[in-house]
Amino acid sequence: MDHQEEQNNEIEALDSIYCGEMEILTTTPHYAFAIPIKSDDYEEGVSGIHCRLRFDYTSLYPEEVPLIDIEDVENLEVEVMEELKDHLLKQAQENIGMVMIFTLVSAAQEWINLKSDDVRIQKIKREEEKKIREEEEERIEGTRVTVESFLNWKQSFDLEIGQLFKKDKDDKNKKLTGKELFMQDKSLNESDLKFLEEGGEYVKVDESLFQDLDDLGLDDDEFISDES
Repeated sequence: MDHQEEQNNEIEALDSIYCGEMEILTTTPHYAFAIPIKSDDYEEGVSGIHCRLRFDYTSLYPEEVPLIDIEDVENLEVEVMEELKDHLLKQAQENIGMVMIFTLVSAAQEWINLKSDDVRIQKIKREEEKKIREEEEERIEGTRVTVESFLNWKQSFDLEIGQLFKKDKDDKNKKLTGKELFMQDKSLNESDLKFLEEGGEYVKVDESLFQDLDDLGLDDDEFISDES
């Protein structure tokens, strides 16, 4: 196998496939180049995964695996990045003896799409769990008091207390009329009824209190004197 020819042919094919994206880093003693990949849901600075795959040919490639490195990582933790690298090395071992860079890039693309989906799902779950936890804490503890909420409450409380004190003071200073006293104190009204009920059907009149009974204008059957 002419390793150099195999390498040159693959570089030409890759340049055609990843036109404008693949970057040739060096050509001596062997080719080194980088190809960027990103997950389908990638938005710069927002979500998704982005990285750059670097490949270095060895003198015996493709009968040896190329050197693989992962650079310019975004939204990919170090442990997860190592998982991707191990995955690509495993794929390379399975393809020894034939050019494999396109296969490796495709495998990496599929891998980060799956990983990005997992990250998004886990993020949604964490947010839902956090919301449930906060709602439960609020239910148990009540509304948290902040300086602003306390000052607003105190202002309303002071205003309400001031109005109650003013009303109480006005009520004390207000003089009730006889009618208002009578309407307010039902006992004044009930006392007359009680008096009549206790006396029965007739009212006894002390004749000695009057100089002349004729002044009363009463008939004999309208009262019962003390003599009876």
